[in-house]
Amino acid sequence: MSTQWKLMLEVQSSSKANTDSLAAALITDCEIDFSEDSFSIVITEEKAKDLRAMWNTRVRGLIAVDSLVHMIDGIAGHTD
Repeated sequence: MSTQWKLMLEVQSSSKANTDSLAAALITDCEIDFSEDSFSIVITEEKAKDLRAMWNTRVRGLIAVDSLVHMIDGIAGHTD
């Protein structure tokens, strides 16, 4: 008997543009389902350890892009 492990993540950032940037970071890694102001991904694996590894990879990518987007937003909003 095979057990499927499944995890769904819904993502919404501070703006539509930032949410789109986060989705773009995952576009080659998984299928993305868009809704009005957010997107979601589903990760399915047969082994829990594989699901954890895939989750970690996706979330680390999102964290990196989110940090970059916030840094760029900070620079763009900074006036001297």
